[in-house]
Amino acid sequence: MAQARRIMVSMPDSLLQEVDRFVRRETGNRSAFVREAVLLLIDERLRKERLERCRIGYEKTGKLNLELAEDGFVEDSSDLEIYEDYLMERE
Repeated sequence: MAQARRIMVSMPDSLLQEVDRFVRRETGNRSAFVREAVLLLIDERLRKERLERCRIGYEKTGKLNLELAEDGFVEDSSDLEIYEDYLMERE
């Protein structure tokens, strides 16, 4: 791990007691617990940011896809009419 720096964190006694209960059961020290909690929070926030960017991108792409589909439908309809006219002439 990179060089560690000491920081001071303030929290209510009730929260500290809850942290200490987890520390006794799992990690063994407060620093490791707080590091893990911070990493998990950062990962979760980054995941939410990525999901939001994807949502926005999908919305934009959806609108574009709809426009392209509508344009394609008009062209396909025109091609179908030409093809149907061709078939009618052959009969």
